[in-house]
Amino acid sequence: MSELKLTGKIKVIYDLQTWDSGFSKREFVVTTQEQYPQDVKFEAIKDKAAQLDTVAVGDDVDVSFNVRGNEYNGKYYVNLQAWRIQKATAGAPATPPMPEKPDTAIESFGEEEDDLPF
Repeated sequence: MSELKLTGKIKVIYDLQTWDSGFSKREFVVTTQEQYPQDVKFEAIKDKAAQLDTVAVGDDVDVSFNVRGNEYNGKYYVNLQAWRIQKATAGAPATPPMPEKPDTAIESFGEEEDDLPF
């Protein structure tokens, strides 16, 4: 599977959860910056949770993640496990802007003089 990446603004960072087995995770929510924004919940497990100490609510971030699925008691679950969380590159838009008008080459098609002899 190719690398999955999402860019957005951190909306919520939850407290670290730990279990007796030594497993720990920290969940957080990122709001995408597109025409119809989506709130996407991620989890950072074990040592990856420490990356959330370098960002704060309101920061623009790039999140690289894996999709994990499992079955428990006949129900299926999907988790998005973040493995890299970093502040977004300054000045780069979260999503590319939509073009305001069609490409001029397409508009002028057929309007040029034809130099062909046939």
